[in-house]
Amino acid sequence: MIKLQELEKDVKYVKGVGPNRVQLLNKLGIYTLKDLITYYPREYEDRGKTIKIYKLEDETESLIEAITISNVIEIHTKKRNMTMYKLTVKDDTGICNIIWYNKSYLKTIFKIGHRYNFYGKVKIKNGNIEMIEPTFDINGQNNNTGKIIPLYPLTWNLSQNTIRKIIKNGLDSIEDKLIETLPDYILKENNLCDINYAIKKIHFPEDFNEFKIARNRLVFEELLKMQLLLLSLKSNATEINGIQFSNKIKINDIVDKLPFKLTNAQNRVLKEIEQNMESTKTMNRLLQGDVGSGKTIVSILAAYKAVKTGYQVAVMAPTSILATQHLESFENILSEYGIRCKLLIGNTTAKNKQIILDELKEGKIDIIIGTHTLIEEKVQFKNLGFIVTDEQHRFGVKQRNILSEKGNNPDVLVMSATPIPRTLALILYGDLDISIIDELPPNRKKIETYAVTKQLEDRINIFIKKHIDEGRQAYIVCPLVEENEDIKAEAVMSIIDKYKNDIFKDYKVEYIYGKMKQKEKDGIMENFKNGKIDILISTTVIEVGVNVPNASIMVIESAQRFGLATLHQLRGRVGRGEYKSYCILKYEGNSELIRKRMKVMTSTTDGFLISEKDLELRGAGDFFGTKQHGLPDFKIANLFEDITILKKVQAIATKIINEDKFLEEEKNEKLKKMCEQKILL
Repeated sequence: MIKLQELEKDVKYVKGVGPNRVQLLNKLGIYTLKDLITYYPREYEDRGKTIKIYKLEDETESLIEAITISNVIEIHTKKRNMTMYKLTVKDDTGICNIIWYNKSYLKTIFKIGHRYNFYGKVKIKNGNIEMIEPTFDINGQNNNTGKIIPLYPLTWNLSQNTIRKIIKNGLDSIEDKLIETLPDYILKENNLCDINYAIKKIHFPEDFNEFKIARNRLVFEELLKMQLLLLSLKSNATEINGIQFSNKIKINDIVDKLPFKLTNAQNRVLKEIEQNMESTKTMNRLLQGDVGSGKTIVSILAAYKAVKTGYQVAVMAPTSILATQHLESFENILSEYGIRCKLLIGNTTAKNKQIILDELKEGKIDIIIGTHTLIEEKVQFKNLGFIVTDEQHRFGVKQRNILSEKGNNPDVLVMSATPIPRTLALILYGDLDISIIDELPPNRKKIETYAVTKQLEDRINIFIKKHIDEGRQAYIVCPLVEENEDIKAEAVMSIIDKYKNDIFKDYKVEYIYGKMKQKEKDGIMENFKNGKIDILISTTVIEVGVNVPNASIMVIESAQRFGLATLHQLRGRVGRGEYKSYCILKYEGNSELIRKRMKVMTSTTDGFLISEKDLELRGAGDFFGTKQHGLPDFKIANLFEDITILKKVQAIATKIINEDKFLEEEKNEKLKKMCEQKILL
């Protein structure tokens, strides 16, 4: 049998790889034989059924079997560096022109009167049938046609043919001798195929039934591993005795004195948190709420209870500017109760930092608010009892744990403005209890959202100028900083000049992007907040950020490039003041998917509904935009498509952990090994 160590061998030793291709595979995250055989196809093409030429339909991918009736003709086009090569073929129902571009080697390949298979995209113009850039085989050979073909995510200079051959060689080298990773009873009870069948057929199925059987097994295993790990974490956490905060200090004591009324959702969540805090078990709670739903005030009120019981509080935010904003919010509410709050961020001067560190250690500071600076070794507490981390997906579990270890099993509240459907959240954050604020405060202004194409650009620019002339400010968000070969989206650097020196040359325009130094970013955001900048052009770095009540317009360039959840997060940057606010989504493309997504954004501002639609329309792979935050990076599972398997697996994992908490029974030996190694085949 093939052991784990053999699967860890360098991919360069697989037949067909070598020193040049190994670098291309590394770019795809393929370093070992295991990485190679678990590099699953992104989709499949059914190239098994031929269709007669007269039945071909425009804009479809089809397979034809035809005889060549001409040689390849070379045609020079008007486009520079573009040469067309045309081959004419026929079957007993009609004629089709096969078109390729810049492939001169094809001129000598085809022989008149010979039969070939062609698979490609069909174009029909004025009754003339063309097939563009097809793949082909000599009739009788099945290298590229005549079967189901897997298609893989690629990198530059690596073709589908090449990666298919390399994966085939990798599979041949293990000869169906992988060690089974799931216990027999799991396989039998859930009617799952064995690991060797699954790995082989996920890459090269003979038919789609084989693919379904293989995929079902691999998805099941991936989700089972995740659920077992999460349930183990939660089970361990509930065993630990934590701090029992005083039941004599009630959060409601100060709720009535707030300058505003809490929503029913906020009151419900505060009750859940208070019950946690007064119990002997350590609290690990995720607080989910839409942008502007009032999560911060909930954390402030919980912090009040912790401090008045005699403990210190740490609040960790992802950016200095957000930490500074939190300091203002905490001080506004808590200063009258004699609670001392301090800020510790990267640009705190050395002298002030030392004073803060000393006072924190001596217990003279009640609440410390900062960035990841808080997890530095020199930051010590006298009596840390309560931790708040804001925007959970920006911090890993590891960072959260480092901060927790500075106290004696402190209660932890993690906040996220990224709405995830409740059923999914319960499964994904299995190590945390979940509270959801699903109601916006009554004073939040509705943000008018419009989806527009490039044709309306001039009108949008006039609209922006009008509002700036009235004293407002605007955000313009772009997907990328540099032009990218693969994503032809307008980037910050390519439009900054157009906006700054041409369209909005009479206004104060600045730009901000992720690779800037934090100090520089914070300075620009501070100037924008203080009204010294009219228009801020940015990447998604402003998705989590500062509160600018005077900003009333959000324009998002190439909106089709973003996930709905990210668009919703960005939209939430406006509508925070007294002024009517607008979000303008400028999109390109006219596919049904793009139209559906734009319709979702213009028809609702409910973040949880949007997150469900995002999962439905895009799947979990890109749930949070260009980069995934918070959700596990699954190799094959899709959290929308596989929600039925996910629920089934959660029930199975719960039963396993309830019966055998530490997976010590002989029948669970393989599950224990899988969880310990944190591996999936």
